[in-house]
Amino acid sequence: MKVLIAPDSFKECLSAAEVAEAMAAGVRAAVVGAAIDLCPMADGGEGTVSAMVAATGGEVRTVEVSGPLGETVQASFGLLGPSGAAAAGPAAGRTAVIEMAAASGLDLVSPPRRNPMLTTTYGTGELILAALGAAAAEVVIGIGGSATVDGGCGCAQALGVRFTDAKGLPCPCGLVGGGLTIVQHIDLSRRDPRIAAACLRVACDVTNPLTGPEGAAAWYGPQKGATPEMVDLLEAGLGHLAAVIRRDLGLDIEHVPGAGAAGGLGAGLVAFAGARLQRGVEIVAEAVDLARRLEGADLCITGEGRFDRQSLSGKTAVGVARLASARGVPVVCIPGQAEAGVDHGGLFADVRPLSAGGVAPTEAMARVRELLTQRTAEAVAAFVRGIL
Repeated sequence: MKVLIAPDSFKECLSAAEVAEAMAAGVRAAVVGAAIDLCPMADGGEGTVSAMVAATGGEVRTVEVSGPLGETVQASFGLLGPSGAAAAGPAAGRTAVIEMAAASGLDLVSPPRRNPMLTTTYGTGELILAALGAAAAEVVIGIGGSATVDGGCGCAQALGVRFTDAKGLPCPCGLVGGGLTIVQHIDLSRRDPRIAAACLRVACDVTNPLTGPEGAAAWYGPQKGATPEMVDLLEAGLGHLAAVIRRDLGLDIEHVPGAGAAGGLGAGLVAFAGARLQRGVEIVAEAVDLARRLEGADLCITGEGRFDRQSLSGKTAVGVARLASARGVPVVCIPGQAEAGVDHGGLFADVRPLSAGGVAPTEAMARVRELLTQRTAEAVAAFVRGIL
């Protein structure tokens, strides 16, 4: 019996790799000698680097970059190993994976200092350059958890894009959210040539546009520390930036779904680096070669911290299930909690939350490893008996 185990992390409890190991113990308890393939997953948010590195036998590298307020921070990126779909060897053509939050994330700024008028994505650009310096031919960028609303301009400056003001003078290095209205011209001629040669893909699971009531400033600005007055200024800056991009680069990115992700970094990576926005779980699945690993599998087991209606929009468990179902592989989902009454359209043969059968959510968190193993063993035993 071959079982593919492809879960997401359980936030604040276990990494995706740790969840997969606990599930594997359950499979072994139910079926002696089962062939188990551990494939930790993610959807582009927190844990994407660790999940993809673990799933492909890759490596993590750490570099110094600029933090969201300009201070030096230690940020890590991953290089996928030989089981990554795009990996082509130890030194060339490899796939790198980055979480922008490692360089420009909200968690890097203490609550009293959070102010998207003053934060920049410059360090994210430095992290991209570090990945290219490691001979990556492809860079996957997860853009959740940002502290910024700079439209990706700081990131672009690190990549060599030149922004000038009305007098033709260079804009300050490390452009921040409050500085976008001074941008009058954009020059890509000095951009690092490796950007054009590489494939940049952005793991983006939101569809917010750059501007408007659901845009980067109005929708996400307050959670990054923006007051109503700041939101208005940030909105004006993003609208101005979009107009300059239309004029100088011939691109209309203002209302592209996902352009508003990470304070407009989605828009910036498209406009300034030629990146593609894609659903995060699809990027991760491709990079870890999930489709190939499903071949010949008798059962797939996935899971995430909470399975609810939002999961149906394309979170990890549903993304894995769709790929597996298309290949005729039955899927069991073992989440920490499950919202009652969610219709998953038959994607799962079974959904077995940890917090069930008299186990409260707090108890489930305290006993997460034990319960993951137990629920997995129960599900696999039921599958073997043909009652799923």
